[in-house]
Amino acid sequence: MAALLLRNVGRHCLRAHLGPQLCIRNWSLPMAMSICHRGTGIAVSTGVSLFGLSALLLPGNFESYLELVKSLGLGPALIHTAKFALVFPLMYHTWNGIRHLMWDLGKGLKIPQLYQSGVVVLVLTVLSSVGLAAM
Repeated sequence: MAALLLRNVGRHCLRAHLGPQLCIRNWSLPMAMSICHRGTGIAVSTGVSLFGLSALLLPGNFESYLELVKSLGLGPALIHTAKFALVFPLMYHTWNGIRHLMWDLGKGLKIPQLYQSGVVVLVLTVLSSVGLAAM
């Protein structure tokens, strides 16, 4: 699915007559994961900052807001989906960060290993996100 999406992005860029500096024709998994790593880093830091600011500025405590969410009567499917959406960027950034630390040690830098470690990061991200969302 991801490969199909990446191919379609390249075709769109060719049809739009964008310059080569504005459009990458052949997206690779490591390149897409690098962009996502930066995006999840921004999302996680923004989320933590907003949570901290809200804890300082909003009246009440965490338990009162937790009771408010419980009183809304949202279904378990929506609650688990929201928890998954909150934890997914954190897990992706964590696992991909460990992958980058391994690269800093000089391990896994060959092209096939880049793709293998990318798939491992994606699988671990989904599994850990599902596990944490189920808690």
